[in-house]
Parts: sequence; structure tokens; C-alpha cells
Amino acid sequence: MSIRDDVQAVIDRILKGEILEAFDLYYDDDVVMSENGVGEREGKKANRAYEQAFVEGVTFHGARVGAVLVDGDQAAVEWTFDLTPSGGERTLQRQVALQTWRNGKVVRETFYHG
Repeated sequence: MSIRDDVQAVIDRILKGEILEAFDLYYDDDVVMSENGVGEREGKKANRAYEQAFVEGVTFHGARVGAVLVDGDQAAVEWTFDLTPSGGERTLQRQVALQTWRNGKVVRETFYHG
């Protein structure tokens, strides 16, 4: 599969609410992730725990995808998530996920948001 196909496969799973399943399938064991480029989390185990805490801390109502750009081993996906944080009010969370892919897996991802 091409990187574009892999990116679309991740998008398709997330749109179905399968956020952790997408992570398990498409993220490298040594993945490095961060929010707005700070506080890097290293390794699949640490990042899986972070993603799981996010999923468990919200009610997921759906998502929309805006622009999707793929250039070489880089991809950027514009997301709008419709969710309700535990104890909070329903909100739209907008972000761009900037990814680096290698061998069919995300090896680096930075989420840029408000």
C-alpha cells in the first residue's frame, strides 16, 4: 500500500470511532508524538496509554476531515472532532495531525491545535 492508502485507512478507522484500533495497526513501536511540538512522548506503549486516556475521557460523537496532504513520507490531516469531555460540554476540537511514515507505520506525529 502507498502512504496515501495508509493515511486513508487510518482516517477511515477514526471516522468509525476506532481510534485505538488505528493506533495499534498503524503506529510504529518507536513512534514519537507530541502536542504542538512540545512534551514529546516516546514509544508505542507511552503513546498508547496517552491515546487510551484521551478516548476514555471523552464521548466521541464523530469527526470530519478537511484537507489531507501527502508529500513523500509526510502527511497532514485536518480534523474536526465532535466530542464531550467527561464532566464537560459537547465541543468541536480542531487540529492538524502532521505525520512521518516509514514502512507503513507512523514514526512521528505532532498534533497542532488551539
